[in-house]
Amino acid sequence: MSIKNRIKDLADSHHQSIAEVERHLSFGNGTIAKWDTRSPSSEKLQKVADYFDVSTDYLLGRDAKENKTADLADKDTVFTYEGREIPAEDLEYMKRLLRGGK
Repeated sequence: MSIKNRIKDLADSHHQSIAEVERHLSFGNGTIAKWDTRSPSSEKLQKVADYFDVSTDYLLGRDAKENKTADLADKDTVFTYEGREIPAEDLEYMKRLLRGGK
């Protein structure tokens, strides 16, 4: 499946047209349609991935659809913010906040 078709499927599942996605991302008309015959820039591909909360690998057909989510209870996951690991004490504080301060 092509990049454009993956994006069309994602847009359809969000009840949007490709034109609406292009407008929202400030792309020119027909930008995504051109991706059938030429490769998108990495910046534009990342914008689309972020918009639909999928990986660029998914858009490129390398990976199954994935959400960028993780469970704070998962002890094997390393959580980061802006590229830096979140300290364990901060994660515990976040968990307490999410439990309602208990």
